[in-house]
Formats: sequence, structure tokens, C-alpha cells
Amino acid sequence: MKSTERFSTRVDAYREHRPRYPKGIVGLLQRECRLTAEWVVADVAAGTGLLAEIFLENGNPVIAVEPNAAMRAVCEELEADYPKLTCVNGTAEATGLEDGSVDMVTVGQAMHWFDLVKTRAEFARILRPGGWCVVVYNHRRMGGDAFHDGYERILVEFGKDYRMVQGSHLTDDKLAAFFAPSEMKCATLPNHQDLTLEGLRGRVLSSSYMPQEGDAKYASMMDAVDALFARYARDGVVRMEYETAVCVGSFNQHSMIFKARPAREVSL
Repeated sequence: MKSTERFSTRVDAYREHRPRYPKGIVGLLQRECRLTAEWVVADVAAGTGLLAEIFLENGNPVIAVEPNAAMRAVCEELEADYPKLTCVNGTAEATGLEDGSVDMVTVGQAMHWFDLVKTRAEFARILRPGGWCVVVYNHRRMGGDAFHDGYERILVEFGKDYRMVQGSHLTDDKLAAFFAPSEMKCATLPNHQDLTLEGLRGRVLSSSYMPQEGDAKYASMMDAVDALFARYARDGVVRMEYETAVCVGSFNQHSMIFKARPAREVSL
């Protein structure tokens, strides 16, 4: 399946049950990159608009670039609340945007699907001189306690190509090379989801490698999810922990005071 089509049948689950991004990202970029509300942001592989929203709430004009028609249609629904949002059909390698037309390019939870050589050239083309590229990932906690260990076991047992997707994740060297010769800097923010049973079920179904209704493994998977929830829920929810990594670079040299931190492999 093409990477641009993996989530076509999971749009509602993705919009409703994927973790949001910390609003602290905006404050971080205001301090470190001097982001203002006037900057035009191109959110590439915008999906349903989860990352775009935090910039729209800051007052930024946002161009959401998304190749998947079903995902883009949901993102377009945000235009009613955010008149500064424009949704366009395009990819990371071919956004369709004009030369030097944006101040910042953002990518949330999608960089590992791109052709990095073509994407770098495209981002450099659409950014104004002195512009920034921001790569954001919600890194799911993959273990270390009984609930997160159990969730990971469900992904391994029932995921159709979970290991393949994991293997496609960016290594430190690849992400750093994307920004080279400029230095990539990263910071992290805490994040979490408090999930009801419906939310935990939806979180599982939002992952492109998990069985959907009609699959022979679907019922068994849902039984496992329900059992996990019953075992670890407190006050009607389970908490899924994340670390949100914000990696920033430019295709020009800049003075940045982000604390250097190696990039991590993505855990979706």
C-alpha cells in the first residue's frame, strides 16, 4: 500500500483518537525561532490537521498540504473555525507551493514516509530566506510498566506490518543529514492521553498496521484491548504517555539555543 493511502479508511479514528500536540510547541518556537503570528506556516502531510491547529490558534496563516483526499476533507472542516487555513493537495516532494512563499515548514508524525532527498530540495525551495523546518513526533512510551508493555504486545501480536513500519523509522543520522550542513537541534515536551475504553479501541484502530472490522483477527484483537483496559483502567481511563520531540533546523546557518538532543526512532 502506498504511504499516502495507508490511512484512507482510518480517518475518523485518526482525528478522534490520535494524541494532540502540546501547545507549548508554539511557545518554544516563539522563543527559539522568533515565530510570530504573521508567519506563514506550511504544514506538510497535515493529515486531519492535528499539528496545524496549534499554529492556527496562534493566529498563523497555515497551508495544510495533504495528498490523501479523505484526510484532507476532514482537515478542510477546520476552515469554518479558522479562516486562515488553506488546504491543498500535494506531497512533501511536490507541495505545489510557490518559491519562497512560507516562513516555516512543519511536519508532524510523517517524516519517515518521505523521500528525504527530494523533500529537502522542496522545502528549501518553498521557504523564504531564513525560514525554518520543524519536525515533530509524539513518541509513544513503548514499555517500562504493565500497561505500556501490554499495549506493545498487542501491536506485535496483531499488527500486520508493525515491524516493517518500525524499520522504516528515521535514525538519528538520517534526520540530522536532512538538515546538514546546518545543525539540527531538538527539545522535548511531555504529553499524554487519558483514554476511555472507546478511546483505547480508537487509538489502536488509528494505526495503519492494525486489523480493521472484517479482518479475521479483528475480534481477537479487540478482546485483547478490552482485557488490557479492564486490567489497568483507573477512574474509567488509562493513561498513555508520550514524549513530544521537536526537531528544528534550517537550510541556512542560524544561531539557536535549543538544547541539543539526539533524535529518536519514532514509535507510533
